[in-house]
Amino acid sequence: MAHEICVKAVVDDPSTLGDCPFSQRVLLTLEEKNVPYEMHLINVNDKPQWFLGVNPEGKVPVIKVDDKWVADSDVITGVLEEKYPSPSLVAPSDVSSVGSKIFSAFVTFLKSKDPSDGSEQALVDELKALDDHLKGHGPYINGENICSVDLALAPKLYHLQVALGHFKKWTVPESLTHVHNYMKLLFSRESFVKTKPAPDHVIAGWAPKVNA
Repeated sequence: MAHEICVKAVVDDPSTLGDCPFSQRVLLTLEEKNVPYEMHLINVNDKPQWFLGVNPEGKVPVIKVDDKWVADSDVITGVLEEKYPSPSLVAPSDVSSVGSKIFSAFVTFLKSKDPSDGSEQALVDELKALDDHLKGHGPYINGENICSVDLALAPKLYHLQVALGHFKKWTVPESLTHVHNYMKLLFSRESFVKTKPAPDHVIAGWAPKVNA
């Protein structure tokens, strides 16, 4: 039986999958584990009453597992791993925090109005640390097989690539060859192609934060 999952819709097109990286992380997990699901696209600016009834906080994603609605992408992916252990996406503890500071560094740099505030270098440093890890352990975070850390990072790296390319005309330094190869690997996976938002929707999602 397919799991019901509520994810963000495009605000001005409620029939289209939106730009939430945490929603995509859960969809990627379901796809990689070949678990059937049924999507409910939620307009986060006009949440339906039934959705608020099952999920009073109103956040996405939420998924129905064993007749219970489960929120928070960290919790959801853990529950799915427990319920569907094969193929395993478990990340060993020594790699579980790889790349964990990239998203916050990206957001800080994206919103920065001061070129000399160090935010660009801080992001480059985090990406360099990822590149160093991949050089010794790649092609994925945990070697040959994709794991939960990759599925958490993939949507964030996609947002980074699209948003920084649009708003700052910035790209990941060419010298970080392992990061470039990693992003190509992730973005070409069937699970990613099937669940990624359109670049225009990523840009529209970040525009209010960039222009604030």
